[in-house]
Amino acid sequence: MITLHWLSALVALLLGAVQLAAPKGGGRHRGLGWAWILAMAATALSSFWIHSFLPLVGSFGPIHLLSVWVLFCLVMAVVAARHRRIRSHRRFTVGAYLGLVGAGLGALAPGRLISGWLF
Repeated sequence: MITLHWLSALVALLLGAVQLAAPKGGGRHRGLGWAWILAMAATALSSFWIHSFLPLVGSFGPIHLLSVWVLFCLVMAVVAARHRRIRSHRRFTVGAYLGLVGAGLGALAPGRLISGWLF
């Protein structure tokens, strides 16, 4: 599950950066957006099978709250886009992307698995 988690997070990080830099609207934006949403959902959902570094309830910790937030943002971003509420769509997608970046930075903290792999 950890492999799925970090691979989907890496894909979401890269696709998100492309989406932020690329022109908005149109088929390319929509296609990359759906790919990004799937990668983000896979990342957030797979986190629930990974034990927390700082458990709060059982094996769930603060990072799992971030996963819930990201899933909420993804749903709201799609709903906003379908209703042509572009400002709201942008806020939720950027919020989810910042959640991903924050979780990624947290994964680099000393004692974390990814940190051990890289450093």
